[in-house]
Amino acid sequence: MDTLPLIELSTERFLKKVAGKLDVEDALKRLDRLTNDEARMATAQALKATRHVDEIVRAVDDRVKAVDDKVAEVIHGTLNTPNQLPKKFLSPSAQTGRMRRR
Repeated sequence: MDTLPLIELSTERFLKKVAGKLDVEDALKRLDRLTNDEARMATAQALKATRHVDEIVRAVDDRVKAVDDKVAEVIHGTLNTPNQLPKKFLSPSAQTGRMRRR
């Protein structure tokens, strides 16, 4: 009985299994890298969107503070007549100068 072909066949099977296993391991490593890259990209996009929302909120906050300052001036008498107020803060009748008398 010639055992050399059996050894060659076993060796060949073994190498195929090892090579296949390595291919699977390489594919899994690549998939892991791609998954990590995708997670990083998604995080970067979320951060960009968050910063954009933050900028908008800050702009609204600045506008609210400006209105609050104008209201405080009116309350404390600095701007005590409607003619001193900027027109955008006046009612339509006050803008035209036709105020209702009570």
